[in-house]
Amino acid sequence: MPAARDPGPGHRQRIPLNHWLSHIMKLVIATNNRNKIIEIQDKFEDVPGLELVPLGRYPDPPEIVEDGETFRDNAEKKARGIAAFTGHLSMADDSGLVIDALDGRPGVYSARYAGESATDEDRNRTVLDEMRGVPPAQRAARFVCVIAICGPDGRCVFTEGECGGVIAEEIKGTRGFGYDPIFFLPGRGMTMAELPLEEKNRISHRAKALEKARDLLMRMEHNGDLKA
Repeated sequence: MPAARDPGPGHRQRIPLNHWLSHIMKLVIATNNRNKIIEIQDKFEDVPGLELVPLGRYPDPPEIVEDGETFRDNAEKKARGIAAFTGHLSMADDSGLVIDALDGRPGVYSARYAGESATDEDRNRTVLDEMRGVPPAQRAARFVCVIAICGPDGRCVFTEGECGGVIAEEIKGTRGFGYDPIFFLPGRGMTMAELPLEEKNRISHRAKALEKARDLLMRMEHNGDLKA
Protein backbone atom coordinates (compact mmCIF):
# COMPACT_ATOMS: atom_id res chain seq x y z
CA MET A 1 0.00 0.00 0.00
CA PRO A 2 1.46 3.39 -0.93
CA ALA A 3 2.37 5.72 1.89
CA ALA A 4 -0.05 8.50 2.73
CA ARG A 5 0.79 11.69 0.95
CA ASP A 6 2.25 14.45 3.10
CA PRO A 7 0.24 17.62 2.36
CA GLY A 8 3.30 19.68 3.19
CA PRO A 9 3.75 22.80 5.27
CA GLY A 10 1.14 25.52 5.07
CA HIS A 11 -1.60 23.07 4.06
CA ARG A 12 -4.91 23.91 5.74
CA GLN A 13 -7.00 20.82 6.32
CA ARG A 14 -10.53 21.01 4.97
CA ILE A 15 -12.83 20.48 7.94
CA PRO A 16 -16.55 19.83 7.39
CA LEU A 17 -18.49 22.95 8.27
CA ASN A 18 -20.89 20.96 10.46
CA HIS A 19 -17.88 20.12 12.69
CA TRP A 20 -18.11 23.59 14.19
CA LEU A 21 -21.69 22.98 15.27
CA SER A 22 -21.67 19.31 16.22
CA HIS A 23 -18.47 19.57 18.29
CA ILE A 24 -18.44 23.11 19.63
CA MET A 25 -22.22 23.65 19.81
CA LYS A 26 -21.79 27.43 19.79
CA LEU A 27 -23.05 29.98 17.30
CA VAL A 28 -21.69 33.48 17.81
CA ILE A 29 -24.15 36.17 16.81
CA ALA A 30 -21.98 38.78 15.13
CA THR A 31 -23.95 41.81 16.26
CA ASN A 32 -24.53 43.96 19.32
CA ASN A 33 -27.98 45.00 18.11
CA ARG A 34 -30.32 43.96 20.94
CA ASN A 35 -33.39 43.78 18.69
CA LYS A 36 -31.65 41.38 16.31
CA ILE A 37 -30.35 39.22 19.17
CA ILE A 38 -33.85 38.83 20.64
CA GLU A 39 -35.31 37.89 17.26
CA ILE A 40 -32.55 35.33 16.61
CA GLN A 41 -32.97 33.77 20.05
CA ASP A 42 -36.69 33.41 19.42
CA LYS A 43 -36.21 31.74 16.03
CA PHE A 44 -33.46 29.32 17.11
CA GLU A 45 -34.74 28.29 20.54
CA ASP A 46 -35.70 24.79 19.35
CA VAL A 47 -32.46 23.91 17.54
CA PRO A 48 -31.11 20.94 19.57
CA GLY A 49 -27.90 21.53 21.51
CA LEU A 50 -27.26 24.95 20.02
CA GLU A 51 -25.79 27.63 22.27
CA LEU A 52 -26.21 31.17 20.99
CA VAL A 53 -23.41 33.47 22.11
CA PRO A 54 -23.78 37.25 21.75
CA LEU A 55 -20.70 38.99 20.41
CA GLY A 56 -20.64 41.15 23.54
CA ARG A 57 -19.27 38.20 25.54
CA TYR A 58 -15.96 38.52 23.70
CA PRO A 59 -13.74 41.44 24.71
CA ASP A 60 -12.30 43.68 22.02
CA PRO A 61 -13.78 42.09 18.89
CA PRO A 62 -12.42 43.43 15.62
CA GLU A 63 -14.19 46.37 14.04
CA ILE A 64 -15.39 45.16 10.67
CA VAL A 65 -16.02 47.84 8.06
CA GLU A 66 -19.13 47.13 6.01
CA ASP A 67 -17.84 48.36 2.68
CA GLY A 68 -19.24 45.64 0.43
CA GLU A 69 -21.25 46.36 -2.71
CA THR A 70 -24.03 43.93 -1.76
CA PHE A 71 -25.83 42.71 1.36
CA ARG A 72 -24.17 39.33 0.84
CA ASP A 73 -20.70 40.90 0.72
CA ASN A 74 -21.22 42.63 4.06
CA ALA A 75 -22.83 39.66 5.79
CA GLU A 76 -20.01 37.38 4.68
CA LYS A 77 -17.31 39.81 5.72
CA LYS A 78 -18.77 40.11 9.23
CA ALA A 79 -19.37 36.39 9.72
CA ARG A 80 -15.92 35.43 8.42
CA GLY A 81 -14.19 38.00 10.60
CA ILE A 82 -15.99 37.03 13.80
CA ALA A 83 -15.58 33.29 13.15
CA ALA A 84 -11.86 33.78 12.72
CA PHE A 85 -11.70 35.93 15.87
CA THR A 86 -13.71 33.62 18.15
CA GLY A 87 -12.81 30.24 16.67
CA HIS A 88 -16.50 29.32 16.54
CA LEU A 89 -19.26 29.15 13.99
CA SER A 90 -20.52 32.69 13.45
CA MET A 91 -23.64 34.21 11.96
CA ALA A 92 -24.03 37.73 10.62
CA ASP A 93 -26.60 39.49 8.51
CA ASP A 94 -26.84 42.57 6.41
CA SER A 95 -30.16 44.05 5.56
CA GLY A 96 -31.72 47.18 4.24
CA LEU A 97 -34.43 48.94 2.34
CA VAL A 98 -34.47 48.81 -1.46
CA ILE A 99 -36.66 51.37 -3.24
CA ASP A 100 -37.26 51.04 -6.96
CA ALA A 101 -37.91 54.77 -7.54
CA LEU A 102 -34.55 55.61 -5.93
CA ASP A 103 -32.59 53.14 -8.07
CA GLY A 104 -32.29 50.72 -5.15
CA ARG A 105 -31.31 53.24 -2.48
CA PRO A 106 -30.77 53.23 0.45
CA GLY A 107 -29.67 49.60 -0.15
CA VAL A 108 -26.40 48.67 1.53
CA TYR A 109 -26.23 52.22 2.92
CA SER A 110 -29.52 51.87 4.83
CA ALA A 111 -27.92 51.98 8.29
CA ARG A 112 -25.99 55.16 7.53
CA TYR A 113 -28.29 56.92 5.10
CA ALA A 114 -28.45 60.66 5.89
CA GLY A 115 -25.05 60.43 7.65
CA GLU A 116 -23.18 58.31 10.17
CA SER A 117 -24.71 60.10 13.17
CA ALA A 118 -28.28 60.22 11.80
CA THR A 119 -31.14 58.76 13.82
CA ASP A 120 -33.86 56.44 12.53
CA GLU A 121 -36.16 59.44 12.26
CA ASP A 122 -33.54 61.38 10.29
CA ARG A 123 -33.21 58.52 7.81
CA ASN A 124 -36.95 58.09 7.47
CA ARG A 125 -37.46 61.79 6.80
CA THR A 126 -34.63 61.78 4.26
CA VAL A 127 -36.34 58.96 2.34
CA LEU A 128 -39.73 60.69 2.52
CA ASP A 129 -38.18 63.91 1.20
CA GLU A 130 -36.61 62.03 -1.72
CA MET A 131 -39.93 60.29 -2.44
CA ARG A 132 -42.00 63.48 -2.33
CA GLY A 133 -44.15 63.68 -5.45
CA VAL A 134 -43.63 60.05 -6.45
CA PRO A 135 -47.08 58.61 -7.32
CA PRO A 136 -48.47 55.62 -5.39
CA ALA A 137 -47.95 53.21 -8.29
CA GLN A 138 -44.22 53.95 -8.27
CA ARG A 139 -43.55 53.69 -4.52
CA ALA A 140 -42.75 49.96 -4.48
CA ALA A 141 -40.05 48.89 -2.02
CA ARG A 142 -38.75 45.81 -0.29
CA PHE A 143 -36.79 44.93 2.78
CA VAL A 144 -33.94 42.50 2.04
CA CYS A 145 -31.92 40.44 4.51
CA VAL A 146 -28.97 38.17 3.73
CA ILE A 147 -27.54 35.91 6.44
CA ALA A 148 -24.07 34.38 6.33
CA ILE A 149 -23.04 31.47 8.55
CA CYS A 150 -19.29 30.89 8.49
CA GLY A 151 -16.90 28.49 10.18
CA PRO A 152 -13.40 29.35 11.39
CA ASP A 153 -12.04 27.60 8.29
CA GLY A 154 -13.55 30.40 6.19
CA ARG A 155 -16.31 28.48 4.47
CA CYS A 156 -19.79 30.00 4.48
CA VAL A 157 -23.41 29.33 3.57
CA PHE A 158 -26.09 31.94 2.96
CA THR A 159 -29.83 32.47 3.27
CA GLU A 160 -31.97 35.37 2.09
CA GLY A 161 -35.40 36.81 2.86
CA GLU A 162 -37.49 39.61 1.40
CA CYS A 163 -40.63 41.47 2.41
CA GLY A 164 -42.43 43.62 -0.14
CA GLY A 165 -44.39 46.80 0.42
CA VAL A 166 -44.57 50.48 -0.54
CA ILE A 167 -43.16 53.68 0.91
CA ALA A 168 -45.78 55.52 2.95
CA GLU A 169 -46.48 59.23 2.65
CA GLU A 170 -45.71 59.85 6.32
CA ILE A 171 -44.23 58.25 9.42
CA LYS A 172 -46.69 56.00 11.27
CA GLY A 173 -46.30 53.58 14.16
CA THR A 174 -44.08 53.30 17.20
CA ARG A 175 -43.18 49.62 17.14
CA GLY A 176 -40.15 48.19 15.41
CA PHE A 177 -37.11 50.20 14.38
CA GLY A 178 -35.24 51.48 11.35
CA TYR A 179 -37.49 52.15 8.35
CA ASP A 180 -40.49 50.28 9.79
CA PRO A 181 -42.57 53.47 10.27
CA ILE A 182 -42.50 54.35 6.54
CA PHE A 183 -42.80 50.82 5.15
CA PHE A 184 -46.48 50.29 4.34
CA LEU A 185 -47.94 46.81 3.91
CA PRO A 186 -50.95 47.07 1.54
CA GLY A 187 -52.26 43.63 2.48
CA ARG A 188 -52.50 44.65 6.14
CA GLY A 189 -53.37 48.32 5.74
CA MET A 190 -50.63 49.52 8.08
CA THR A 191 -46.92 50.14 8.33
CA MET A 192 -44.45 47.60 9.67
CA ALA A 193 -44.14 49.79 12.80
CA GLU A 194 -47.87 49.40 13.50
CA LEU A 195 -47.77 45.60 13.47
CA PRO A 196 -47.64 43.64 16.72
CA LEU A 197 -44.10 42.38 17.25
CA GLU A 198 -45.19 38.74 17.02
CA GLU A 199 -46.68 39.29 13.57
CA LYS A 200 -43.69 41.29 12.35
CA ASN A 201 -41.40 38.48 13.46
CA ARG A 202 -43.38 36.09 11.27
CA ILE A 203 -43.44 38.09 8.03
CA SER A 204 -40.33 40.27 8.04
CA HIS A 205 -37.39 39.86 5.70
CA ARG A 206 -35.15 38.93 8.60
CA ALA A 207 -37.69 36.43 9.91
CA LYS A 208 -37.76 34.68 6.53
CA ALA A 209 -33.96 34.57 6.29
CA LEU A 210 -33.73 33.31 9.88
CA GLU A 211 -36.24 30.52 9.20
CA LYS A 212 -34.02 29.32 6.34
CA ALA A 213 -30.91 29.61 8.53
CA ARG A 214 -32.66 27.64 11.26
CA ASP A 215 -33.43 24.89 8.76
CA LEU A 216 -29.77 24.78 7.73
CA LEU A 217 -28.64 24.40 11.32
CA MET A 218 -31.21 21.68 11.95
CA ARG A 219 -29.89 19.74 8.95
CA MET A 220 -26.35 20.17 10.22
CA GLU A 221 -27.38 18.72 13.55
CA HIS A 222 -29.44 15.82 12.24
CA ASN A 223 -27.73 14.83 8.98
CA GLY A 224 -24.15 16.05 9.32
CA ASP A 225 -24.56 17.66 5.91
CA LEU A 226 -24.93 21.34 5.15
CA LYS A 227 -26.30 22.54 1.84
CA ALA A 228 -27.89 25.92 1.15
